[in-house]
Amino acid sequence: MASKQDTYQCSECGWTSVRWVGRCGECQAWGTVAERGAPKLKQVASSAPTASAQRISDVATDTAQRKRTGIGELDRVLGGGLVPGAVVLLAGEPGVGKSTLLIDVAAKWAGTGETTLYISGEESASQVKLRAERTGAMHDDLYLASENDLGTVLGHVEEVSPSLLIIDSVQTIATAEGDGAPGGPSQVREVTAALGRVAKRRNMAVLIVGHVTKDGSIAGPRTMEHLVDVVLSFEGDRHSGFRMVRATKNRFGPADEVGCFEMSETGIVEVTDPSGLFTTTHSEPVPGTCVTVTLEGRRPLLAEVQALVAPSPNQSSPKRTTHGLDSSRIAMVLAVLERKARLPLSQRDVYVSTVGGARVTDPSVDLATAIAVASAALDRNHPQRLLALGEVGLAGDLRRVPGVERRLAEAARLGFELAIVPTGSRDVTVKVPRLAGLRVVEVGSLADALGVLDLRRTASTSQ
Repeated sequence: MASKQDTYQCSECGWTSVRWVGRCGECQAWGTVAERGAPKLKQVASSAPTASAQRISDVATDTAQRKRTGIGELDRVLGGGLVPGAVVLLAGEPGVGKSTLLIDVAAKWAGTGETTLYISGEESASQVKLRAERTGAMHDDLYLASENDLGTVLGHVEEVSPSLLIIDSVQTIATAEGDGAPGGPSQVREVTAALGRVAKRRNMAVLIVGHVTKDGSIAGPRTMEHLVDVVLSFEGDRHSGFRMVRATKNRFGPADEVGCFEMSETGIVEVTDPSGLFTTTHSEPVPGTCVTVTLEGRRPLLAEVQALVAPSPNQSSPKRTTHGLDSSRIAMVLAVLERKARLPLSQRDVYVSTVGGARVTDPSVDLATAIAVASAALDRNHPQRLLALGEVGLAGDLRRVPGVERRLAEAARLGFELAIVPTGSRDVTVKVPRLAGLRVVEVGSLADALGVLDLRRTASTSQ
């Protein structure tokens, strides 16, 4: 039995327990709780401060002004640029384009007259140069080094004196101060903390590449996210060229911004107007489609939902196939369509997908999904420049969604003519200019929305 002086601590997040458990009660990781001696409380002697405390009004901020990276979409996510002394963690799946993006950032940063040091722990300097030549990311003030030891990395920093340091990746760097192999919780924690101290002391911005686990979360101890100033998530489907950088933590700006990029043969290209990537252009109205506007952070993005309804060869168990949408929400919308709009779907296969590989989790897509399915089931067209916004409730009602004004302003900018929104959105929809040619119709239920499009009557009698 453990003594009262013993305690057990999780190596991932630092959670403690008075007894051993197989699974951490905080981060839910298995096998990370180990026995440690309880720390003894000691009297800490005071020491002279290295610098006197200042009044907040006297603190100089000249050295903390943002510097743009030269990539507008990344600056947007960072809140306007990199803050000197900030430590930024960029995490993403293998092959998503993290190294390609950062070598471009390094070259553009060096192009402004600033010295940049790129440390690669996974590739040699010649391999990094080949990628830089392919993407056109070459500059004389960009220095490359391939190292795996933190002490040697800090020696390069002292020699080159860069204003931007890029570490690719933190899981490949080791230090004698940490226990275990490179990439282990102790090593990652010590390396990140040391880089943060050097960044603050030298007023140098640091970009760190981090790996992710199978479930998409950042690999390594959870304390690493607290040691950095900014956490960016690089997302994208390897079968699609679209990439998105999302801020999940930002001490110097908004934490709900996203940046849009596209992977091309020549590298990463920023996409300043991504709405056209997730919609298709039809010369004539096509049944089974509907467009909505989602919000990624504070950014409105158009998304097109396509549906196909076909007779099922196995009527006792019809197929429900989705791509880019939440299957459970699709099942709920189909149930509401059958129960409240009397649309026969129980013996038909239903396929619902988004265009361009977009992943949409915003509940505002419910109404667009319902209209697309109803249009496909009845093989009837609706107005071509139609936009639908609204969350569908189990009672068949439509609920308001946040950011209606920004969504409709984006639709009006792109030339949409009719928008169907839930009742109660009038206080914000009046701000949309009528000169834009967008007519806004408020409805209270899903059945009313189908009635506006002349689908409700047919749905009630169709078999």
